[in-house]
Amino acid sequence: MLMKKTIVLLLLVFPLYCGYAQENNLLPKEEPLEAFKDGEWFEFRIHYGVFNASRITLELKADTLDLVPVFHAKGYGRTTGLARFFFKVEDYYQSYFGQQDGLPRKFIRDIDEGGYTKDVEIDFDHQSKIAKVNNKKKKKKAQHSINENAQDLISAFYYLRNFYATDQLVEGEDISLNMFFDDENYLFKLRFLGKETLDTKFGKVRCLKLRPFVQSGRVFSEQESVTLWVSDDANKLPIKLRADLRVGSIDCDLENVKNLRHPFEIIVQ
Repeated sequence: MLMKKTIVLLLLVFPLYCGYAQENNLLPKEEPLEAFKDGEWFEFRIHYGVFNASRITLELKADTLDLVPVFHAKGYGRTTGLARFFFKVEDYYQSYFGQQDGLPRKFIRDIDEGGYTKDVEIDFDHQSKIAKVNNKKKKKKAQHSINENAQDLISAFYYLRNFYATDQLVEGEDISLNMFFDDENYLFKLRFLGKETLDTKFGKVRCLKLRPFVQSGRVFSEQESVTLWVSDDANKLPIKLRADLRVGSIDCDLENVKNLRHPFEIIVQ
């Protein structure tokens, strides 16, 4: 059961939140998004030691929604190998967010996690601070208030890469971001732990080391059980995520990448 819950958690990459949102210290800027571009593609491998558990892909395309230029992000996660035999996961996530401000316009979640299914669409109206939730499975529609600059699960990943001035980060400083997920507002928080160089399949990569705050209890023993490494370059690539469990740890590593906006800075010795 612990492995099942952890696989589902890591398939989402960024659903590491705690508490209710009160404010957001990340504000939109006037320039277009600069950390990524049309056609960017990632693949991540989730593994427990040498045991592969699942794969995640993230794809980004330029698009329009209601005549507004947006980026259309598609996330797909599935268990693989032996893990799939024990617990089949097929998760599809989509987000349409503004090319200018990075704010989500529409979010789609269509998942099947061991027989647990959801089919939900969320339309964001940031001017009115309202999220319109369409639960297709249950045939229910609802409206919820959202906080300033609220992000969805996928758009938050791109928003953080683009809008936070990492050159001004101080070790021990906390970063917060408003999110709306599963009919609720949350405050996603992470702490900057400093810089570290990682050995990866691509070579040595200088990284920012971050500590997302997660809900402790059923999967994690405490709130500070997850560590995230992001490339210390203009791309802000998610290089590695490690979740320390009660027994051992599970890693999520960047496996393949295409069509980056900026050069991938790798240390050549």
